[in-house]
Amino acid sequence: MQQVDQQQRNLTFLQAITEALSQEMERDKSIVVMGEDVRIWGGVFGRFKGFREKFGDDRVLDTPISEAGFVGAGVGAAATGLRPVVDLMFVDFFGVAGDQIVNQAAKMKYMFGGKAKIPLVIITMIGGGLSAAAQHSECLYSVFAHIPGIKCVVPSTAYDAKGLLTTALRQDDPVMFFEHKFLHSSTEGRPVPKESYAIQFGKADIKREGTDVTIVGLARTVHQSLEAAQELQTQGISAEVLDLRTIVPMDEQAILDSVKKTGRLVVVDEDYPRCNIATDVAALVASKGFNYLDSPIGIVSSLDTPPPFSPVLEEAFLPSVEKIVQSAKAAVHRT
Repeated sequence: MQQVDQQQRNLTFLQAITEALSQEMERDKSIVVMGEDVRIWGGVFGRFKGFREKFGDDRVLDTPISEAGFVGAGVGAAATGLRPVVDLMFVDFFGVAGDQIVNQAAKMKYMFGGKAKIPLVIITMIGGGLSAAAQHSECLYSVFAHIPGIKCVVPSTAYDAKGLLTTALRQDDPVMFFEHKFLHSSTEGRPVPKESYAIQFGKADIKREGTDVTIVGLARTVHQSLEAAQELQTQGISAEVLDLRTIVPMDEQAILDSVKKTGRLVVVDEDYPRCNIATDVAALVASKGFNYLDSPIGIVSSLDTPPPFSPVLEEAFLPSVEKIVQSAKAAVHRT
């Protein structure tokens, strides 16, 4: 029987997340999972399917429909020696548990003079494209990036998702892990090794090299940016696509180095346009890399309105390959 090369496995984004969780729970008995319907159903998209049989009822905990209650329980568990993974089903629901995340998890280490450890991972789904309407389609990672004390992870590929989640589960600080549901079935990107591996936070990844314009994205917008780069290539424009991977910490040097090479910048962000990651990246380059720029910075974001239910309106609301292409061409041709 021919031996399979484990380095060439193409897992889906969701499978990679499940594998990282399972491997880390095998390695570290203090990791527990809690959330709505995680024990029987494995969570809303089956992320934890089979975990109850493998790890038992003491480590896979169903909770009431009370984000304030189970996120608070996760913070308390983290403060007292466990390493909880809390399934906040959709990021849109975070407001119910805002105090537990912003005032407790994020600040406890600071308020106790660095003596407290809060090894908490909140894994939550983000993003549009599936007509899930206004309360199940937001991104909102920019909100958490604004709060000191929280690390924020936004992967775009199965390979990155597994490695970054492994790192998150080994942190002694709270981590928000944002999982774009549109990418669940995606197998794009590097093959996923079977063995456990970790990807360092704060290290962006160049998904495509180029010389004429830098396109910075995260989560689904990385894939849209890669499609836009292919279209731009047919028009004689070489686009470099930079995947942030984590927004806290953010790899500022990688952004600046890329813009220094290309002289132009387009930032693509599915979050709302005011005070989002795109404006943060643009401010960084404007303040620390202004002399590198040959044209104004382009920003492609969602519109300043709640996500629509209508597929036609949602398509108009979200960033698109066409919008990225137009912004990149404008940056190049204004030189």
